[in-house]
Amino acid sequence: MNLFKPHFWYNKSQRNGVFILTIAIVLFQVVIVFVDFSSEEKTDLASPRAAAFHKQIDSLKVLSIEDRKPKIYPFNPNYITDYKGEQLGMSLTEIEKLLEFRKTGKFVNSKKEFQNVTKISDTLLYKIAPYFKFPDWVVKRNNNSKLSLRGTKQSIYKKAIKKRSTTDINKATAEDLKTISGIGEKLSERIIKYRSKLQGFSIENQVHEVWGLEKEIADKVVAIFKVVQLPNIQKTNVNTVSFKELLKNPYIDYELCKMIFEYRDEVAELQDISELKKINGFPLNLYDRIVLYLVAE
Repeated sequence: MNLFKPHFWYNKSQRNGVFILTIAIVLFQVVIVFVDFSSEEKTDLASPRAAAFHKQIDSLKVLSIEDRKPKIYPFNPNYITDYKGEQLGMSLTEIEKLLEFRKTGKFVNSKKEFQNVTKISDTLLYKIAPYFKFPDWVVKRNNNSKLSLRGTKQSIYKKAIKKRSTTDINKATAEDLKTISGIGEKLSERIIKYRSKLQGFSIENQVHEVWGLEKEIADKVVAIFKVVQLPNIQKTNVNTVSFKELLKNPYIDYELCKMIFEYRDEVAELQDISELKKINGFPLNLYDRIVLYLVAE
C-alpha cells in the first residue's frame, strides 16, 4: 500500500484538475458514440452533374495518356536506330534487316522499298510511313517515275483495246483475253477450255468458276466481256438420261447424281424440271446452272 500511495498523493487543486479532465474525456467519448456527424445530403451518381464530372475525369485521363506517348517527328527511315525502331513498333528482326541492308551502302528511297527490306506488316507501314522524310531529289524522282509508269499503263491499255476482236465472252479468243492485265497464256487457255466444257457461258459470273482465276481478275473479265448471245446447249432428258451421261453435267457430282436417280425412281417420272428442288439436300444455289443442261420430258 505504501508503494502506490506516492503516485496518488495530490493536493486539492491537482485532484480537481484530474476530475475535470476525466469528465471531459467521458463527455467527448459520449458525443462520438451517440452523435451522428454524417451529412444528410446524398450525391446522385446518375445526375447530369455527376456524369459531367466523370466525363471530365475521363477526358483528362485520355489527355494524360496521349501526353505520355512518345512524339513522332518526320525522319529519314534510312537512319533508324535500335531505340527509334523499338519506339515505332518494329521488331528486333525487322530492325536488324534494315541495319544489314544499310551496311551494304544502299538506301531505301520509298515506303515500298522500306517494307521489302524490313518485311514489316502493312498495318505498321500505314502507321509510320506518313512520317518518312526522303531527300527532295528522291521525292522528285519518285514522282517522275509514277507519272512515267502511269503513262505506260495508259498506253498499254489503249493498245489492248485496239487488239480486242470482240467483247462477246463466247467468241473471245486467247489473244482477246490476254489484253486484260493479269491474264497470260495459261489463264486464257484455261478460260477457253472451261467455256468449251460448259458449251459456252450462259451467265457472266460463270467466269469466276475457272480454276486458278483470282476474283479481281475475273471481275475485270466480266467488266469487259459480256454474254452477247446465249450459247446453244444440248439439253438431256432427266427422265431417260443414264447415270454416266448425267455425271457429264459440270455442276453435278457423284453424290448429287445419285440423289437425282433415287428421286426419279421414287416418283417414276419428273413432270417438270423444277421438281429437282424437292430433292432433300439439293444445292439450290446451283439450280439455275444445273437446269441449263437438263429438261423434263
